[in-house]
Amino acid sequence: MAIAIVFMQPDIKALAIHPMDQFNIIPLFGDHTGPLHWYTPTNATLWMATTVVVIVLLLVLGTSGRAMVPSRSQSVGELLYGFIYKMVEDVAGKDAVKFFPYIMTLFLFIMVSNFLGLIPMSFTTTSHIAVTAILALLVFITVTIVGFVKNGAGFLGLFWVSSAPLPLRPILAIIELISYFVRPVSHSIRLAGNVMAGHAVIKVFAGFAGALGVFAFMPILAITAVYALEVLVAFIQAYVFTILTCVYLKDALHPSH
Repeated sequence: MAIAIVFMQPDIKALAIHPMDQFNIIPLFGDHTGPLHWYTPTNATLWMATTVVVIVLLLVLGTSGRAMVPSRSQSVGELLYGFIYKMVEDVAGKDAVKFFPYIMTLFLFIMVSNFLGLIPMSFTTTSHIAVTAILALLVFITVTIVGFVKNGAGFLGLFWVSSAPLPLRPILAIIELISYFVRPVSHSIRLAGNVMAGHAVIKVFAGFAGALGVFAFMPILAITAVYALEVLVAFIQAYVFTILTCVYLKDALHPSH
């Protein structure tokens, strides 16, 4: 009887799944307790540097030949260039094209970081709000400065809904002002939350695959489906972050409602 009870008990250790451990910041050398702990390279540092290297290899070395019949890397670089350029021109207007290098850099950094994070045993830098918040704050500060430099006090017209009835305009101005300062919060949380959620789900299914034995094929099928979805999400989230940047830039260049 005792043997039967032991046999029926689940393997608690096998079912111990820690999906959030993959997002831990781990120092590459030493630890965070020494006097130079602020300068200790971490896994986040490593994968952000890897992202920069991949972008340089793709856009600098991959297109250095500039052949009439482009290679695969040159074709990818040209497609990305044309895709982002058209996005900036269509969404923010032709006068926003001067900001194309910045927007292109944002898109590539986020997209490549997302794709690198899908490599087993890698680290997804865009899953951390500390990274996405900096990217969103840079967009927010840049757009605000551009708005005031180009329009002066006229930039405040962004918050004054002139098409609304006069009694409602002050209330709408307060709502517009609050929504404006909430932009970097939603901008950053949307990216980090979507990336983190997908990776956590994959880790949960992987834990079940290790615990179910002969029935492991079921969570493996689920992992395959979620992984395919995450490949799509990796591109879509970079696209959403970038197109919102273009929308905010359009508001700065043309603030009147």
